[in-house]
Amino acid sequence: MNTAYTQSPSDLKHLYIHIPFCQTRCAYCDFNTFANREDFMARYVAALCTQLRQLGRDHWLPSADWPQQPLDAPAQPAASLHDLPGPLRRDDLPPTVFLGGGTPTALPLHLYAQVMEAAAELLPLAQAEVTSEANPGTVLDADYLRTLRSLGVNRLSMGVQTLNDATLKVLGRIHTAAEARASYDAARKVGFDNINLDFIFGLPGQTVAEWETALREIIQWDVDHFALYSLIVEPGTPLEAQVAAGRVMVPGDDATGEMYERAIDILGAAGYVQYEISNWARSQAADADPRRVVPAYASRHNIAYWLNADYLGCGAGAHSHRRGWRWADERVLERYARAVESERPPIAEANALTAADVAAETMMLGLRLNTGVGEQHFRERTGSTLDAVYAQELIELIELGLLERDSQGVRLTPRGRMIGNEVFVRFI
Repeated sequence: MNTAYTQSPSDLKHLYIHIPFCQTRCAYCDFNTFANREDFMARYVAALCTQLRQLGRDHWLPSADWPQQPLDAPAQPAASLHDLPGPLRRDDLPPTVFLGGGTPTALPLHLYAQVMEAAAELLPLAQAEVTSEANPGTVLDADYLRTLRSLGVNRLSMGVQTLNDATLKVLGRIHTAAEARASYDAARKVGFDNINLDFIFGLPGQTVAEWETALREIIQWDVDHFALYSLIVEPGTPLEAQVAAGRVMVPGDDATGEMYERAIDILGAAGYVQYEISNWARSQAADADPRRVVPAYASRHNIAYWLNADYLGCGAGAHSHRRGWRWADERVLERYARAVESERPPIAEANALTAADVAAETMMLGLRLNTGVGEQHFRERTGSTLDAVYAQELIELIELGLLERDSQGVRLTPRGRMIGNEVFVRFI
């Protein structure tokens, strides 16, 4: 594939950096990760930094004749968190950087520092929300956490997943519940004041009562943000093999649905605002209406995805979305590194998006937000009005009680959020 280096990334606002290393591979994971590859870390980081700096010089894309869409407005400093009025637009967000994986905190600090130095040449880190995923089993050391802060990381996303030690072992996690709490406390002590905790529900052997108990306990941790995901038994994973063989039993759909409803009730009563199907955060307003307000501690980077904004992804298997194109980097570590070392963009596949693709993705992603899809945002993203593209679909979904609409836009109803996928497919 011929790939041209074109354009300066002066309009870049959102950057994803993939760190594909883990100490062990979790039983449920189908992400592009590699365990026991410490031998490749230095070479990988060198390639990653080269890719980041190449973007800073030239900005490569799958084609030199890519569509020219309006640029984002200049970003505002992200130093102070505040509630955001909804429905949102891309221009409402500050710059963001997200280091995901894999386990970014599996990197030795000197390699992590190299990545951050290269990222700083692309985006003003002092003005950005800079998130790093962290495995609680790798960040028990306060000195490591303190150094992360000094490098520019101002938000942590910690994969706790469950407080049941037996289930953590089944999942292949390397930490215990006590270590997760210790990691969280250590991060607080060194000054992290914006922390997300990931949890999974519908886990093997999990009951609704056990899930309720865990929710009430983690509320006491005084956390800023929760991301709660229903377990998906992905094809080809060790967990799928265990479930298929009958060695592991997972809760049924009714029990999992009840767990989700209990999370909505318990976190809502504790003052957390559900701003997206799977995400809850603190608000600065005690009576924040989730249909009108995105809370202060919401993930700005993930909101950029849900607003179908442009972003660049760097690293093995990373995806990018930019001005009418989507593309993905090589997944295999060696192929990725060889491409970059040969001064070739490490792009494995690329697809130009049609106007229908952009409209459908804007709806399916944006409706995940409780504030929904704004009329103005949809028009800016697609060049058309909601009614011009989806008049009949909107009428039918509103009649079914799955969507609601006002002068600002459309959003899922509480019932619609429970069966969101059935709504989203109507826009394909």
